[in-house]
Amino acid sequence: MKKNPTLAILGGGSWGTALIKLISQNVETLGWWIRDEADVIHIELHNHNPKYLSDVELELDKLEIDSDIKNIAKNADILILAIPSAYVAKALVPIKETLKEKIVISAIKGIVPETQQTIGKFLHSEFGLSPNNFGAIFGPCHAEEIALERLSYLTIASANKDISKLISKKVSAPNVQTKRTKDIEGTEYASIIKNIYALAAGISQGLGYGDNFQAVLVSNSIREMKRFMKSVSPLKRNISKTAYSGDILVTMYSPFSRNRTLGKLIGKGYTVRSAILEMKMVAEGYFATKHIREMKKTENIKMPIASAVYKILYKNKSARKVILELSEKLS
Repeated sequence: MKKNPTLAILGGGSWGTALIKLISQNVETLGWWIRDEADVIHIELHNHNPKYLSDVELELDKLEIDSDIKNIAKNADILILAIPSAYVAKALVPIKETLKEKIVISAIKGIVPETQQTIGKFLHSEFGLSPNNFGAIFGPCHAEEIALERLSYLTIASANKDISKLISKKVSAPNVQTKRTKDIEGTEYASIIKNIYALAAGISQGLGYGDNFQAVLVSNSIREMKRFMKSVSPLKRNISKTAYSGDILVTMYSPFSRNRTLGKLIGKGYTVRSAILEMKMVAEGYFATKHIREMKKTENIKMPIASAVYKILYKNKSARKVILELSEKLS
């Protein structure tokens, strides 16, 4: 790795915008790929993202913004992916030949639907990226609170200590504290599965369940995640740490959680399709639910909450009936 590597962020959504705000404070130049040329023009004229975190003023003198992903990628040593998992496979096709030569950091909290893989496994199998050149940024953290400069915590995961140290430094700020871990697989799965539990929390809230039920749902979700992690990635890890339980808590409780919001719409009576269309941002839990369902079956893991969400999303079962049945299984 170079002494002073150049960075670029791929993705113009809320998380990409929040990372631009953070990292631009700690670098001289920063590349930014945004798919829509009209958004690029708006940002260059008005100094803010027109669609996401629009109140955030950007340091334009430090930014090199382009709608051509090849231009951004060729000038960067480190690429930070902030693209929704539903679109990441297609978005990276133009830079397939050069990606394996880069250090790649995922800020994606979802499954690649085409291959049903985590981002790390997808980049390794489809692009030949070495695991030693991969890292990830996790929470517990919402982009909106980064924008509001509220005290926040980020977890930087990588098997490569030099990468995790560098990325921790680049995302540090007076309002942002970082922790480092080598547990890539565990933190990736935690960031995926928590979205399913946020859907369950939103559905139950939409149905009218209160704080008492939510508390039981959260505690059972943490235990369910622990069973899942023990089965699919049996390393010694402390699930109570912020990268695991903390991420579940913020995603299940926060009004900023898009998965909780999607679930709430479904609980209020929207069909799954209409609720998805109502959302302005991608709720990663929709795709994760199907993938985790398949892993659950293969590994024979007891996961009543994830199973309940799957029935509602993919089997068109009554949310009210499914959550009532689930309530009798929780303890």
